Amino acid sequence: MRMELWPEGAPLAAGDGPEDRPALTAYLPGPGEALRAAVIVLPGGAYFLRADHEGGPVARWLNGLGLAAFVLDYRVAPYRHPAPLLDAQRAVRTVRLHAAEWGVDPDRIGILGFSAGGHLAGAAGTHYDPGEAGAADPVERMSCRPDFMILGYPVVSLGEFRHDGSRTNLLGPEPSEEEIRLLSNELQVTADTPPAFIWHTSDDPDVPVENALLLAAALSRSKVPFELHSYQSGEHGLGLAQDHPEARTWPGLCAAWLRRIGAAPAAGNRQK
Repeated sequence: MRMELWPEGAPLAAGDGPEDRPALTAYLPGPGEALRAAVIVLPGGAYFLRADHEGGPVARWLNGLGLAAFVLDYRVAPYRHPAPLLDAQRAVRTVRLHAAEWGVDPDRIGILGFSAGGHLAGAAGTHYDPGEAGAADPVERMSCRPDFMILGYPVVSLGEFRHDGSRTNLLGPEPSEEEIRLLSNELQVTADTPPAFIWHTSDDPDVPVENALLLAAALSRSKVPFELHSYQSGEHGLGLAQDHPEARTWPGLCAAWLRRIGAAPAAGNRQK
C-alpha cells in the first residue's frame, strides 16, 4: 500500500511528478490481537537519492520482528531543507492518525534511518511539535515526535565531521552558521529526545564515526537512554550487513533493544 503524504500537493513542491509527491509505502504484518509498534524507514543516499537496499528489505526485517513498517519516499535534491524534514514529520503524523486502522499503537511509533536518512531520522527526533489542535487537516493535529530512533552509520553533525555531499544537498554550497547548528543533531538533543539505537563502523570512509560518537555523548549528557555499537571495520552503506562478518550482528542486537524498550514482542511471541 502506497499513500501520498499530501494528496493535494506537498508544501514547497516544485512540480507534480513522483519526486515532488512524498509518500509512504506500508509493510503490514498479518492481523493480530494486540496493537503493534511501527517504524518509519528512511533510506540513505546523501539527500540525493534513496538507496533501495535500505528500504524494502529493512521493512521486511521489521515485519519479521512483529512490527509494522513504512518506507518513506522523502524529497531529495534539488529539494533542500526544510522539505525532507517536513516529509518525515508528516510521515510520523500520518502513521499516528491512522494507527487504529493499521493495527498500530500510536504511542510506539519509531523512526529508522541510514546515513543521510539517519540524519533525517535524527532531525525528526530533535525537531518536533505536539501538533496543532485546531488544524483543519486532521493529520496536522497529530504529534510528530517519534517514540524511538534507530540510526545506522548516521550523518549527525554538519560541522567538522560532516559528510560534504549530504550537507551541500540539504543546505546548499554556502550554509549559514545558524543553519549548520540547527541541523547538527547532536546540538539539538534535550532530555525529551527519544531513546536511540546507534551503530556505525569505526573506519567508515564516507561518514566519520565521530558522528555517532557525538550523538551518543549528547544523549548521555541529557540522560536519554541509548545503545551504541561501533564495529572496528566496514564500508559505508552496509544496510542489513548480511555479508559482513561482524556488522551482520546489528539487526539481532537492535531486535533485543526493541524488545527491551517494549517496542517488539518477546522472541517466540510474534504476531503473524
